[in-house]
Amino acid sequence: MGFPLAMVIQPPLSPKDMGSCPYCKATTESGDSICYSCGRVLANMKSSNFRLEQQFNQGSLASSYKMTPKPTQKGMVHTHAGRSKNILKRRKNRFRSFVMLSLVAFIMLSPQAREHLLAEWAGVQEYIQDAVSPYHLYPVEASYTLEKTVYITNSGAQGYLVENLAIPPAVSSAQGSAYGFEYTDGTPSESPNSIQMTTAISISFGNENYPVPTTGLPIRSASEKLVTSGGHEIWWPGVGTGADFCSVSNCVKVLVNLAPGESSSFTYSVGVHSTSYSWHNDMRVDSRIAGKDLGINVDNSGGFSDIPSRDNGRKFYDFTDDKWYDRGSPAGYAINSQAEVVLSTVELISADLPEGLQDNAYAFSRAAFDYLHKNIAYDKFAPNVARSGPSCLNDGQGDCDEQTNAFLSLLRVKGIPGWFVFGALTDANYVNWEAHAWGYIQLPMSDQWCDENNIERNSCFVNGAVDVVNNKWLLNTPTGYIDWVEEADETATKLNNFYHPVTQTSGIERERSYATGSNLELTGGTYQVKMYPETFR
Repeated sequence: MGFPLAMVIQPPLSPKDMGSCPYCKATTESGDSICYSCGRVLANMKSSNFRLEQQFNQGSLASSYKMTPKPTQKGMVHTHAGRSKNILKRRKNRFRSFVMLSLVAFIMLSPQAREHLLAEWAGVQEYIQDAVSPYHLYPVEASYTLEKTVYITNSGAQGYLVENLAIPPAVSSAQGSAYGFEYTDGTPSESPNSIQMTTAISISFGNENYPVPTTGLPIRSASEKLVTSGGHEIWWPGVGTGADFCSVSNCVKVLVNLAPGESSSFTYSVGVHSTSYSWHNDMRVDSRIAGKDLGINVDNSGGFSDIPSRDNGRKFYDFTDDKWYDRGSPAGYAINSQAEVVLSTVELISADLPEGLQDNAYAFSRAAFDYLHKNIAYDKFAPNVARSGPSCLNDGQGDCDEQTNAFLSLLRVKGIPGWFVFGALTDANYVNWEAHAWGYIQLPMSDQWCDENNIERNSCFVNGAVDVVNNKWLLNTPTGYIDWVEEADETATKLNNFYHPVTQTSGIERERSYATGSNLELTGGTYQVKMYPETFR
């Protein structure tokens, strides 16, 4: 190790051996490598003690100095020795070396260690995404009145309109199955949670108000119709065959008679109490939401082969047809799991799943949900006749019906049951409403999880709501009003009739609007549903 510069023994300097700093003009001595007044490096000086002493003894040490040249590119500096040096290049090379070393180390790890690291990284990604992702806001619980108003105008001869208004069902967390989880000794694990309950129904024409039973019972037949002062008719006859009956589910039938040029309107008011519920057991589900503890996730999910052994196979046989709901040419089947674009999309989704999850019913369903979120844009100007699932995938866009068609088409390739839900949707403040459609799916828990929790395998599954457009994964929210949940029907006649609830004569024009009544009550606060995909690695 050499001595510090201050330790070099030198004879006294004469004025000719002195110079001045080119920056601050302070006096400097021969041999100085820096200006002790301003601290700047003096260019062209050698930092080596040996070279400095040699120059001094030979009397060749310059008494004037040259300023350091301006850097010619980013990261380039000029040393006091007159050399150019790119300091960023060295940093980049170090970073690249670090990345390559980390990659080699990762490859050299055992498969178990790599899997553990990937899982840890997935957890970090999940945490970061949860902190920065956009979200939808929902109330925990709500009581409100939904007012559907129908406006009718007759621009032709004497005419009429018949509207079939669904009486909403009482919906529970076990919707679509005869029971919830059941222990192996036959004891129910819990009573199903009520997630939508009808509290009041009425029909009003102006100031005339007509109460309707919340269940549609006892029925009021066509021969017992209520007749308004304007000659319009109201009855709730139950389900049956023929124009005087409800063809889908319990309903209220309203017949509006109009003379040429006459207009009228009526309002169908439904009081509802609705509660949030989750069939998803995951850290991102708010702790205030019921259902989480008995929900499904990727770790406790069963495989595709477990589905027929759940719920006596009812949903498997009722809602896994390759093609479903034929609308005729050119619209075709709403759900079509055999279309080329559907099959290729399923292959793409499956190929992206980690090893060991290729047969996981939850993993595939969630991956399909996330795929549609990423690749299908919402189309607010969708055609009147909804796109089929394949058309939605081909076009890369679709509204609520169409994205549901696409989602259920993807699921049915793997034999995962999926069926429709119809109703209306509002925002967190219950200001704006619109007609809406989404889906229900059935997912099995694994045999191992069922056995470890003493759950009878036949009842060890969830039937959960999935709304692709609104990022609601296995989640019911009070902002979704349920009119009807699709029932098993070999011919899809009920589904078709629900899509066509009106009979009218020529010249009749009809419009519909939604509004929230004055009795809105939100309780339990609000919670966020973040918008980001689930990571399985």
